[in-house]
Amino acid sequence: MKKFKLLFTVIIILFVTQTFAQTSKWEIDKVHSKIGFSVTHLLISEVDGTFNDFDGSIITNNNSFENAQIEFTLKTNSIYTDNTRRDNHLKSPDFFDTEKYPEINFKSTSFKKIEGNNYKLIGDFTIKDITKQIVLEVVLGGTIKDPWGNERAGFKINGKINRFDYNLKWNNLLEAGGAVVGKEVELNCKVELIKQKDEKK
Repeated sequence: MKKFKLLFTVIIILFVTQTFAQTSKWEIDKVHSKIGFSVTHLLISEVDGTFNDFDGSIITNNNSFENAQIEFTLKTNSIYTDNTRRDNHLKSPDFFDTEKYPEINFKSTSFKKIEGNNYKLIGDFTIKDITKQIVLEVVLGGTIKDPWGNERAGFKINGKINRFDYNLKWNNLLEAGGAVVGKEVELNCKVELIKQKDEKK
């Protein structure tokens, strides 16, 4: 009898936990999102670029973004810097080697609220089968319901990586000794997400 009561109690606890700890899925709205980067050129200026083919999603608990599970995928062949010759070079084995490594992947390991709408995002970032942990600064712009009844959320994401960490090591040196292309790459993303409606009836 005691075993039965214990089993019954465990079942009730699990049921209550599942009821109140519901998850929600948010998917990226590609039309209203931008995955960008910038890198120094000749020590005096910067080149900006984007990845135009990407996908991503966030799984949240109880409508709180803290501790959300975040995944993003970028298609390397979609890199764009407004210069065909440069884009082709970036797609070559000197850089992303897009035929061999068609994707860049990110998977979060931690997403913590710092203060207000500011968050710290930590995760595994993979380029050319090399995975490194990176830290990103995230600002939640807010949430809103659009005219079609969809709940949306907007984020700005910023961070830095060393491209040499991912075997993106091509470089030429200037006469003054500096590099044509900087080692540090700034990541700057603007992401809009749409909450997926629960299809359960």
